[in-house]
Amino acid sequence: PQCPQTHPCASPPAGFQDVHVQLLLSFGLLVAFLSRYGPGSAAIIILITAFSIQWAVLMQGMLFFFLSGKISVGAQSMVSADFCTAAVLISTGAVLGRVSPVQMLLLALLEVTLGTLHEFILLRLLGVSDSGGSLTVHTFGAYFGLMVSRVLYQPHKDKRKREEQQDKGHHKDVFAVVGTIYLWIFWPSFTSTTTAHHDGENWAVLNSYFSLVASTMSTFILSPVLHEESTPRMVQLQDATLAAVAMMGMAGEMLLTPFGALIAGFLVGLITPLGFRFFTPVLHSKLKIQDTCGVHNTHGLPGVLGALLGTLLTLLATADTFGYRLELLFPLVTQGSRTVTDQALIQLSALPLTLLFATLGGCITG
Repeated sequence: PQCPQTHPCASPPAGFQDVHVQLLLSFGLLVAFLSRYGPGSAAIIILITAFSIQWAVLMQGMLFFFLSGKISVGAQSMVSADFCTAAVLISTGAVLGRVSPVQMLLLALLEVTLGTLHEFILLRLLGVSDSGGSLTVHTFGAYFGLMVSRVLYQPHKDKRKREEQQDKGHHKDVFAVVGTIYLWIFWPSFTSTTTAHHDGENWAVLNSYFSLVASTMSTFILSPVLHEESTPRMVQLQDATLAAVAMMGMAGEMLLTPFGALIAGFLVGLITPLGFRFFTPVLHSKLKIQDTCGVHNTHGLPGVLGALLGTLLTLLATADTFGYRLELLFPLVTQGSRTVTDQALIQLSALPLTLLFATLGGCITG
């Protein structure tokens, strides 16, 4: 049934098309970069996207868009389904090449169900502000996939697959070039599509772009220190781009100044390559987690840092600093039901809750 004109899902948001471009082009190319699985994995990504969107429309419709005994379908419900699908695609990046298409469909079926329940608890029951998905998309998707990878760990097969993937960096860079360009063009619109108010879109776009440019600069600075090449490869710039926008998921629409966005982007641009150099080997050797596409460093860690940054900005939220945005971002604070400190504690408590849902869900799915 069509929604009434007064319903918020009746008018498409400005970034509606950009969200779809991100899913099929940016995510599809970045997840499908392995030359051994390139064309095949790109097709699988389209399959997973098509299935996940349909299932997410039903699951989210029952909790978020259920009106008068019917699920209302509109632009906003499709965008919400796309966000849920993005978390599934992040998870597939951790197990790409190690599971069959049928297993990926099972992963999507279970993750969309658990992810929708997790999102309902955070956004509706607890009143957490996370419009860009630092927790609900990036952190949840990354650690869900990592736990699936941990359960599926098989040392002999993983060793053979790593050997097969050596000396194939050219195709990886070609995919990364196109995917990174699309990230730069469309991701700020992706993070601003579900903001609480129209003015918040401008803040989310600006903060995302400032974070992007700073993260890219820090990657160019740090790359010669960690690697022999004087110029970073496109894959490293792709990782910096993903990390920068993942960090702005929660904090993007908040009153983060350009200087603050630059500092945050610069720091996450340093943390991501350091994670690949030092933490990823530990992740594999000690924790037995084979992270095929490096989602922990590009989505997991930045998502956690984004949640911490959002908590800090929530503590600084006052009527003098936020103005009318305070009521739109934190309505329970302006209504007197909570203090700013209470809201900040709830924002912070959402992080361990997300990790709990992701790890338990990933273990069950694995």
